[in-house]
This record gives sequence, C-alpha cells and structure tokens, in this order.
Amino acid sequence: MSRLVVACVQMRSSRDPAANRAEAVARVREAAAAGAAYVQTPEMTALLERDKAALFEKIRQPDEDETIAALREVAREARVTVHLGSLAVRVGDKVANRAVVIAPDGEILATYDKIHLFDVDLPNGETWRESATYVGGECAVLAATPIAPIGVSICYDVRFPYLYRAYAEAGAAILTAPAAFTRQTGEAHWSVLQRARAIENGAFMISAAQGGRHEDGRETYGHSIVVDPWGRVLAEGDAEPGLVMAEIDLAEVGRARGRIPSLAHTRPVRLETARPLAAQ
Repeated sequence: MSRLVVACVQMRSSRDPAANRAEAVARVREAAAAGAAYVQTPEMTALLERDKAALFEKIRQPDEDETIAALREVAREARVTVHLGSLAVRVGDKVANRAVVIAPDGEILATYDKIHLFDVDLPNGETWRESATYVGGECAVLAATPIAPIGVSICYDVRFPYLYRAYAEAGAAILTAPAAFTRQTGEAHWSVLQRARAIENGAFMISAAQGGRHEDGRETYGHSIVVDPWGRVLAEGDAEPGLVMAEIDLAEVGRARGRIPSLAHTRPVRLETARPLAAQ
C-alpha cells in the first residue's frame, strides 16, 4: 500500500516498568483503533532511570523482558507493525539500548543496538556518560517490514548523517530516530536534524519522543515528529504524552528522489591537505 497512517507514541516514562508498559500497550491499541498501520514508541519506553544500580535491578535479558512480550502481543492483537523505539536490556555486565521492530503477527523482524553513545557536557551543567553504563552497537539494521524498508536508529544517532545515507542507499523509505532528547538540545536542534535527515535522503523521518519532567529528574523535549521526504513536517507534538499521527504516501519517496537525485550523484571523495603558501 502506498498510503498509510503512522503513529508516534509520546511518553513520559517513569521508574516503574509496569506502568510504562501498560501505557505503551494502551497507546498502541489507541493508535491502531484510529487506523495506524505502524506505531512507534520512544527511546527507553520501558524505563527511564539514571541510577545505575536501580537500572540493573529492573532490567532483564531480552527473552525475559515483559515489555517486549507485551508489545509483541499487542502487535498480534491489533495487527499492526510495532516499533519499540528502545529499551534497556542486559548484555553481560553492561546494558544495550535496544530497538525492537515487531511484525503484525507478533514476530520480531529486527533488533538494533544504539551505535552512538551520548557522552557530553552541556552548557547548563548537565553531564551525560552513556558509555559508563551502555555498550554501543556495531551494526546498522534495515528492517524489512510489511510497510516499507525502515532504517532503525536511536536518539543521538540522528547527528551522524552517514548512517541515514547508508540506509537510503540500501533502499530505506522510512528513517527513524526515536528519542529522549534533553530539553536544551531539543530546543536547539531536534526539528532541524529530523528535517535534514529526511531531505538529504528523500525519505520519511518518523521519530517518537519522551517529553516533560521525569521521575528520575531529567527533562526531555518531546515533539514527536513525522517529516516527509521533501522536509515538510506532517505532524509534531508538544511536550505532553499522547499520540502524534499522520497519513503518509510512500510514493512521495520516489518523487522526492526523482526531483533531487542526490543519492545517484554520490561520489567517493579523496581528501587532500593543502600546503601552506610559504611551503609552495
């Protein structure tokens, strides 16, 4: 099908995995009832917890995780493609920030571990060291879904354009970056990054987000967004939990790439360092 309805589930995940799971399932059902064929939840759907000890106490191995199981069940029940934006799962003595793409029959189509870890010191005093807890992924993942080929990424990945170009060159019609962007960086860069990735690659960009003041003290930007391949914002939320929905036409991908065929014009570049004038 060329035309379909997509939905972003915007959340304000707490330190209670059961409550977060119940909200995510309810929102998927709500989106499906409203006609969505694809529903995406944000980064860290199941739990937002900055305390490392508390995080380890509450997370599970992927095959034991109740949120993955619940979203597989609701995908099967509602007959929709569910993209669990991410959750924390155990990987040895560290944690992976893992996305899970689920088919309408409940089978797992793809998993992706966040490649780029957010290790930054922000001007407002916020410090983040994801690498102290999380292990970064090593592989990009193109999910072959009943909707379209989907390039899977998470949050900070959106600042690395080469990842999305690789997806587009591999045939992705939809790119994704579900997130828990900080309010400060979101206000500055969220919208322009989402639109840039869509425009550069002639693809839809769909990114569900966390929004508001969380139980663990952080504040996220929200503004779940759907952008078309020409860079037009089709739908965008605010900071409050809820659904952000849009109808998309996948034929727009071919039209955008035909108008600006930058994918076909990509060339390898050899970098040379110019000599100072005095040395010439």
